[in-house]
Amino acid sequence: MSRLMCTNRERDDSSVNEEKLFHLALTKADGAAYAILPGDPGRVEKIAAFLQSPQKVTQNREFTTYAGTLNGERVLVTSTGIGGPSAAIAVEELCQIGVKTFIRVGTCGGMQTDVLSGDAVIATAAIRMEGTSREYLPIEFPAAADFNVVSALVGAAEGLGLRYHTGVTQSKDSFYGQHSPQRMPVGYELQSKWEAWKAGGCLASEMECAAIFCVAATLGVRAGAVLHCIWNQERAAAGLPNPEVHDTEQAIKIAIGAIERLIAEEAH
Repeated sequence: MSRLMCTNRERDDSSVNEEKLFHLALTKADGAAYAILPGDPGRVEKIAAFLQSPQKVTQNREFTTYAGTLNGERVLVTSTGIGGPSAAIAVEELCQIGVKTFIRVGTCGGMQTDVLSGDAVIATAAIRMEGTSREYLPIEFPAAADFNVVSALVGAAEGLGLRYHTGVTQSKDSFYGQHSPQRMPVGYELQSKWEAWKAGGCLASEMECAAIFCVAATLGVRAGAVLHCIWNQERAAAGLPNPEVHDTEQAIKIAIGAIERLIAEEAH
């Protein structure tokens, strides 16, 4: 059974209901058990439109939050911005107001040639090629998604008849370190590790999963991720068809379907 505790953040203090979270500007009264985490603040409203009675709650810095319901359960949609540091802040502060289940809905670039533009990638774990998770857990600790969340995401994708992949993704800190490694002083390391990740079957590259998974593990809550593949630089290098596909709706539908499944499971 999963630990769903966040115990180191709970306080028996009525004043916490009125206090605003330092970064998210939410209060305890805004809380929910479920949260969807896009990176882009501009994607929050689009995701919230899949909820019942969606409404904007607050906006501060890169963090925009909407709320609505699914099958009678309150769900938050909060943007995290780009990268691990702000994603970790979002998980930390949402946990303080009661969120126990997190699903990241983001974008990625494919790393295996069978990962096509427009495909969904459901992360089972993430390579910790970033810095935030190292301030939570030793590097030997795996950044793993919660099994039940992964299962719900897979079930939702199959139920919708959508093309998807499950497996390991890579989380990085530098977008341009990936796309222009040859001009970086440490390019030799970036390029050799990229080849190692590919050889190990890594499906895609993105920037937040490792931090989210490790923070969730530390707080005793659960997290998963579904990523929309925009394009695949390995397919481009091989001369294979590789259109850019920016519509994230299929990944959003998978996340919504997964939360509906998790709500139904917990009702029994």
